[in-house]
Amino acid sequence: MNLSIFTGFSQTNEIDSLTLELAFENQDSLKIETSLELIKSLFKVKEYDRALKYIIESEKLSNTIKYKKGIAEITFYKALIYAQKGDYINAISGYKKSKALFQSLKDTLNVAKVNSSIGLIEIQRGNYTRGLQYSLSAINVLENRNLINELELAYSTLAKAYFNINAEEKAIEFYSKALEIQDKLNDVAGINESSVKLAELYSRKKEHRKAIDYYEKVLVSNESKNDSVRGKIYPKLGGEYLKFRDYDKASKYLIQGYNINIRKDDKADLLIVLNNLGDLNIQQNRLVIAEKQLLEAGEIAKSLNDKKELLRHYDLMKTLDSTRNRYDRAFIWQREYYQLNESLNKNQVSVNTNPNYQNQLDIDTSFDKVNSPSNNELETLTDLSDANDRLNKFKLIFYGLLGALAMVSTFLILVYLKRNSNIKYVQELEEKNIKIELQNKAFLEQTKHLENVNNVKDKLFSIVSHDLKDSLSSINGFIDLLKDGSLSREEFDNLIPELSENANNASLLLFNLLNWSKSQMQSLEANPTLFDIQEVFEEKLKLIEQRAQSKNIKIVDHTLRDFAYADRSMIEIVIQNLLANALKFSKSGDKITISNHISNGSCIITVADTGIGISKPNIEKLFKNISFTTMGTNNEKGTGLGLSICKELVELNKGKIWVESTQGVGSTFYVQLPKSRPS
Repeated sequence: MNLSIFTGFSQTNEIDSLTLELAFENQDSLKIETSLELIKSLFKVKEYDRALKYIIESEKLSNTIKYKKGIAEITFYKALIYAQKGDYINAISGYKKSKALFQSLKDTLNVAKVNSSIGLIEIQRGNYTRGLQYSLSAINVLENRNLINELELAYSTLAKAYFNINAEEKAIEFYSKALEIQDKLNDVAGINESSVKLAELYSRKKEHRKAIDYYEKVLVSNESKNDSVRGKIYPKLGGEYLKFRDYDKASKYLIQGYNINIRKDDKADLLIVLNNLGDLNIQQNRLVIAEKQLLEAGEIAKSLNDKKELLRHYDLMKTLDSTRNRYDRAFIWQREYYQLNESLNKNQVSVNTNPNYQNQLDIDTSFDKVNSPSNNELETLTDLSDANDRLNKFKLIFYGLLGALAMVSTFLILVYLKRNSNIKYVQELEEKNIKIELQNKAFLEQTKHLENVNNVKDKLFSIVSHDLKDSLSSINGFIDLLKDGSLSREEFDNLIPELSENANNASLLLFNLLNWSKSQMQSLEANPTLFDIQEVFEEKLKLIEQRAQSKNIKIVDHTLRDFAYADRSMIEIVIQNLLANALKFSKSGDKITISNHISNGSCIITVADTGIGISKPNIEKLFKNISFTTMGTNNEKGTGLGLSICKELVELNKGKIWVESTQGVGSTFYVQLPKSRPS
């Protein structure tokens, strides 16, 4: 406390001294330099409005005498103040102007400071990939100059960005670097923050001993005497000791954490304590106490909308009821756990394992070039470039072989003219020529095959891009109307079904395309589990309900609660495709009937419609791995890949799929799946 008072007193004296010096300064350039020192001092003590007054005066004077260095620094500090006030647009504009000026002055240090500041503001706004590039570009310069204050901020900023995109190794690297500097600066708050984050990261990696070391490092500091610090650390530290089954230490920290958080009424930390206490008591077979603690944890998790801890609550309740042999309740908890986990996985920011994406986590020298394409555009351009490169290589080889053939032919003619008396030798040369022609023919056939493959790819992407463009254009138009505020409530309600249908069409199209691509690369693997078929139908019927109403098609649900042993996500794709096809080829007034039953120990799923039916020649094409499609009753389009994907997915799960259809009467699709793990 004494040190902070002394520091504040010292800064006040410095500001007063600089204000007095500025008042008596006559030379313009020195007046600007003094004003800059005063602006920096005012910025440190967060007197931003007062600093802005000096910035405005100094900016006028710098422009008058064309003092570029002064203009650059003043612009930079003005941007810093805008950033502190939350004015992102003016802050970024100022950063870019000052950076251009520093670059023209070849001032690499200040360019690095600007990049570090841009990185910080981008990361604070959630633009992690972009912010990473700016912060990384500043690191080398700051490290070479050993500017530890700036490095502490840069390391912490980078660590936060990597933490938020789940790049654990990178986050650990930069939190460790930040912690090293914070130790030197005796920055207690920074030390505690970095230590807690490192502990969480090592806990994620299941390196629980390291996590314990970092949590205990926080407890050693003077701030650990504060209830708010201990209330956060004790629940997590107790949970880490629980991983080692060190019940004594786990119990000690969890009970202390419970008492502190009850006293200060901190629901978030109390929730962690209760889940860990429930886990501890389950492991020690104190099931009544465990149930009481876990039920309380569940209520708090729902009130706080803490989905991570609610997920853990569901898992622990499933374990508790399984231990008590209450399998019906355990099944309910398992279903709650699965649904929430699936929802979290869809929304979670994760690190792509693709090497091209991994390179984005490191410095990219062209990251701040103007008019650089977006990530999606870059991926598309890369794919097209690779395809063109391969085609050019084949062309080069082809023309090279043609040239070689011409040279060999010329050589043969010359030999024939010179040595026409040697018939045997000529015959040998002709045989060689024939072989070369055969090889060339084979190569031409291979080239034609590659061109056909490329044409199929082009056709597929043409279809997909056209259909996606239709759906997404409709959605974008709807969003534009919302932004303009030109929709009434009634118009809004009327447009929602159309928007939902377009989104569903785009979703199914992407489902089919991605799974087709994956199947072509032979990387599909089934992860079978036991799941309720009726539950899947209930979910998928909701997706087509609106569209069925709009086409005046009745849906009859005869499904029963029954279980199949297969990869649930794959079977969801199959059922969604079958329902979409039934809807596509049914007319107004038709009926779609869904059902399931048991036959010879297998689960049979049926999707029947009274639509237009399928001709015999077309039935033979349905399940083949080719792009085959026909227009729906309302001119609906498709990629023609849906049923071939369905066949692959069903067979991956040890099942069968077939169809019975009569033109003008309707179609019935059958899917047979195992009810248990095949022997």
